[in-house]
Amino acid sequence: MPRASGPLAEALARRTVLLDGGLSNQLADQGCDLSGDLWTGRVLTERPGQVARAHAAYAGAGAEVLITASYQLGSAAPAELFARSVRLAAGAAEAAGHEVWVAASVGPYGAVLADGSEYRGRYGLGVRELAAFHRPRVEALLAAGPDVLALETIPDTVEAEALLGILAETGAPAWLSYTVAGGRTRAGQPLAEAFALAAASPQVIAVGVNCCDPEDVLPALEAAAGVTGMPLLAYPNDGSVWEAATRTWHAPGHPAPWPAEAWQEAGARLIGGCCRIGPAGIAALAARVSW
Repeated sequence: MPRASGPLAEALARRTVLLDGGLSNQLADQGCDLSGDLWTGRVLTERPGQVARAHAAYAGAGAEVLITASYQLGSAAPAELFARSVRLAAGAAEAAGHEVWVAASVGPYGAVLADGSEYRGRYGLGVRELAAFHRPRVEALLAAGPDVLALETIPDTVEAEALLGILAETGAPAWLSYTVAGGRTRAGQPLAEAFALAAASPQVIAVGVNCCDPEDVLPALEAAAGVTGMPLLAYPNDGSVWEAATRTWHAPGHPAPWPAEAWQEAGARLIGGCCRIGPAGIAALAARVSW
């Protein structure tokens, strides 16, 4: 069965595309209050102009894909809030002066719990329950017309299966990005098994990892390449560890430069940053890597 097509999928067949960086850290740097369970969703609700400003900062740094502020919105959030997240990113894309795509963020169930469980998975819910949670979120985002869905920071193959089932219903293009550690998903499943799920979904245009230690990226990409033959993606954080109880990041002792060129050689065609990677980091990445 042929895979989903579209301008972004066609671009990935030719070259590497630069993603943006972490939205939460950029909003914090702009002076926004991210306290409370909604996190970036709070800023989307109360100060949407700051979200537009953050998107513009990444586009100005060279990002070719802007990921919406819908990551932590739950299924009970108003449809208008999901639509707003897409409109704000689309507005920044239109003003960028270069081609920019909009990826609608579909964060994991654990992100809505706001207790760090997106880094553990195994919520005790089955495919049916997780699909019921995600379906209205996906539908609300698709109604706003993004270029692609970003199924991101997924810790568990059970949740991936639920999301891929929804994709099959909608036919929408998406990328699937796991958060990983030590050569496995955060829930402990083998990466080959996790990536094989994406390979079987014609709606998936790229697969890979995000919000993980940069050191975990290359082994994960190699595992994905071995079972998918698809364009890969990588947008790790800076190697810090999230402490949910205190809502703080514990910084790494000796962060190393990213071997982004090696990621490209392994098949990465979407490369960017996640938490604690700002516009300066994206601009530096743009200068180093052949796009």
